[in-house]
Amino acid sequence: MTTTLLGSHRPGTTLLHRLPAGAKLATFLVVGVVVVAVRGPVSALAFLVGAVGLAVWSGMPLRAALRSLRGILVMAVLLAAYQSWQHGWPRAVESVGDLVTLVLLATVLTVTTPVDEILDTVTRALRPFRRVGVDADQVALAFALTIRAIPTTIEIADETLDAALARGLERDPRARLTPVVIRVVAHARATGDALHARGLGDD
Repeated sequence: MTTTLLGSHRPGTTLLHRLPAGAKLATFLVVGVVVVAVRGPVSALAFLVGAVGLAVWSGMPLRAALRSLRGILVMAVLLAAYQSWQHGWPRAVESVGDLVTLVLLATVLTVTTPVDEILDTVTRALRPFRRVGVDADQVALAFALTIRAIPTTIEIADETLDAALARGLERDPRARLTPVVIRVVAHARATGDALHARGLGDD
């Protein structure tokens, strides 16, 4: 298995695995727009059921699904509470349902498609825009760095939380946030220095 943005690529023989990366990206993009555009709690729950069905069909293990949702759990709870307070429970169901649906769809994409294929597809799709100044290779590099940075940031946050728990400081925001910020910035600077040393990103 190859680690990706929201899950782990798992080779398979389902139709989702056999579809080209470009077709899946385009389809999921359209579906994502529809999910956001269509309003109402009933449609949100229907889309969520569909996303769960796709996740099961793709062979995604339960652990991968829970891992992809763990990062947005707090956000989903806060969003639900705020929307319920400001606009009522129907808006809360719609907002949280849409959010979880989009995360599940993204996870299905990463589970059924190697990240290299996704990046190659994005690069090919952007090459026609070179005439207007879009550098497809630079955009692909940005995608790759983002994909690598997100799990690294999550890992740093987990390590920092474990360290705070070991010192009995799990309730101290400074003990949990300050080390994360410092380490993430240090990682970003090290990545930038490595790119600069190789001449990547220079004009």
